[in-house]
Amino acid sequence: MLKKLPIDNYMLLLMGTVLLATLLPVSGEAARVVSLISYFAVALLFFLYGAKLKTQAVIAGMTNWRLQALIFVTTYTVFPALGFVLAFLTKGWLSEDLVTGFLFLSILPSTVQSSIALTAMASGNVPAAICAASLSNMLGVVLTPLLAALLLSADTLELNASSALWICVQLLLPFIAGQLVRPFLGGWIERNKLLTMVVDRGSILLIVYSAFSAGVVAGIWSDLDAVTLSVLVIADLILLTAVMLLIHRVGRLAGLPREDEVSFLFCGAQKSLASGVPIANILFVGHATSLIILPLMLYHQFQLLASAAIAQRMAAKQKEAAAAA
Repeated sequence: MLKKLPIDNYMLLLMGTVLLATLLPVSGEAARVVSLISYFAVALLFFLYGAKLKTQAVIAGMTNWRLQALIFVTTYTVFPALGFVLAFLTKGWLSEDLVTGFLFLSILPSTVQSSIALTAMASGNVPAAICAASLSNMLGVVLTPLLAALLLSADTLELNASSALWICVQLLLPFIAGQLVRPFLGGWIERNKLLTMVVDRGSILLIVYSAFSAGVVAGIWSDLDAVTLSVLVIADLILLTAVMLLIHRVGRLAGLPREDEVSFLFCGAQKSLASGVPIANILFVGHATSLIILPLMLYHQFQLLASAAIAQRMAAKQKEAAAAA
């Protein structure tokens, strides 16, 4: 089952990229070239997202308004509230950039591919998951910067007309363009899934390499010791566990059918690396980006490992129930 999600291989690539940036950081003119390439790669990625998204699936999923409302509230209100509490509790242990990164993680949209794949694996409501994940990412392009302006330090955040324009140009406009050409290119893109995967993974790796290179050149990694990293890992795990337990409890109290409970869990507890890294690259100034995205990179791995294990268990229970019926 785990083979359905490239968890370990992708994490190894991310770790290898960080190691490469540590040993061979890019700087000067070369850094500007890498930044420019990553910019166009991300724009292409969001164009492909738009061309892949089946608008009718989103509309169909919207009919289940109660589930969609629960996922939305969890993603953009409950998550930030929990993130704010944990960020406050870890302030004495983490640097300002890492605390900012922890808060930034909490205001991001859900994942797209993994939340849908996990929902399918656990026999959940796939159309609702497609709708929730797609809407979460479309709204995230606007809501994440707005929440960042409310919750994050103005000294770290670069949110102005220029950065808002860059978000629209790099993320929103390519997505809309992809939707417009979907009738012509959608089928071809769906048949060539490797293209989207390569652009997806490649654009993130480029941005991570660029951000971590800037951090190495600026010498900020001296702030990250074993104790700090341990606190960050524990905080990420506490956040993930708290959100999953809360979602499970709320789903039961709301009387959701099993299929909707599954979709709620895997769409509500996930945070998107694919959307988060490009947005962070636009919103945050200078070398701080490498530390700010570190909590997200760790959380991304934890959420996939935990969710894949839970999805496997749910699928096994469903098979047992079907066999006993």
